[in-house]
Amino acid sequence: MSSDFLPSHRVGSGALSRSSSVRVVEGLTYTVRATGALLLDLYLPVADQPLPVIIWLHGGGWFTGDRTLAPNLCEIAAQTGCAVASIEYRLSSQALFPAQLHDVRAAIRFLRRRASHYDLDPETIAMWGASAGGHLAVLAGLTGAIRKLPDEEDAGEVAVAAVAASYPPIDLLDIVNQATETLSGKDADSSPEARLLGGHPAERLRAAKYASPLSWVTPLAPPIQLSHGCSDPLVPYEQSIKMHEALVAAGTSSELYLVDDYKHGFLNPAGRLDVSLSAVMDDGRLAADQTAPAWYYGADHSGAQRQRSTFSFARVTEFFERHLMHAPPASDL
Repeated sequence: MSSDFLPSHRVGSGALSRSSSVRVVEGLTYTVRATGALLLDLYLPVADQPLPVIIWLHGGGWFTGDRTLAPNLCEIAAQTGCAVASIEYRLSSQALFPAQLHDVRAAIRFLRRRASHYDLDPETIAMWGASAGGHLAVLAGLTGAIRKLPDEEDAGEVAVAAVAASYPPIDLLDIVNQATETLSGKDADSSPEARLLGGHPAERLRAAKYASPLSWVTPLAPPIQLSHGCSDPLVPYEQSIKMHEALVAAGTSSELYLVDDYKHGFLNPAGRLDVSLSAVMDDGRLAADQTAPAWYYGADHSGAQRQRSTFSFARVTEFFERHLMHAPPASDL
C-alpha cells in the first residue's frame, strides 16, 4: 500500500467535503441512545453506480477510542471503490454488553435505510475492525441472520457480505483466564472484558458466552479474514486460530494471517494508542512497514496447511474487493 495517504479533510454536522476523489460526510447521527447520539463519518469515492459499504469499528478495549481511531479511510475508500463508514458505539463505561453489538447492528440498518440518499448499495455491506472493534465486527457478521436480538431496541435486516478483523478477542473467558496467570485477581476483575460484561467473565459465564464470537459460529457465517500479531501480549494470537478453525469446521470461508513479531494495535495510526501501555502496542507499524512477513492459513475448507506469505493493508482491500464487488445479496448468505 502506498504511504502517500489522501488527506482526510473533515467538516461537521453532516456537511460535505472533498479529499481528492473521496467525499467525506462527517458527524451523521445513526441512532440516539439514553447516553446521547451515536455518530458516524462516511467516506464516499466518486462512482457511477451504488457503492458497496465497509463499516470500520475502532479498537480501545471497549472502554476508550472513537471513530477517528482508524487507518486512513480516505485511502481505503479510494483504493477499493467502496464507501467506508467509521462509527462510534457506546463504551463500557456507558453501557454493558450487548449494547455495543446493538449499536453496530443499528449502524448497518441506518446505512441500508439511507442507501439511496448517499448512493450506497444496501445489499453489499461489510464489517472491518481491530481489537475490540474486530470483536464487534465478527459478532455482527455471525449474528447477521438474526433480525432482532433479545432486548435489542431496533429490528431489521443486518446480514453482511464479509468481515475483516485484526487481533480480535474471540473467547472472552479464555483471555481473562490466561491473563490471570500473570495478574492479581484484582487486576483481572478490572480487565477490559470484565468492564464490558460488568464483572469477571468467570462470574458472568452466560454473558461471556453471549459476547464471545466463538459461540456464534454457524454455516451461515459470511467470509471472514483474520489477522493477528504473533507477539501480541494483550490478545493471544491463538484466539484467531480458534476462530479460523471453528469457521473451517463449520464449512465457511475463512483466511488467517499470523504476522511475524507484531504486537497489538498495528492497524492504528501512529501516535493514537487504544490502551495506555505503549510497550505492548505496535501503533502505526503496518503503515510504516507496508508489508510484513506472515503465515497464511487458507481461505477455503481445506486450509489445514499453512504457508509463508505477507500481510499488508492491500491484503485487506483485496479481500473486500473479492467479496464485495461481485458479492451475492447479503440476504442470501
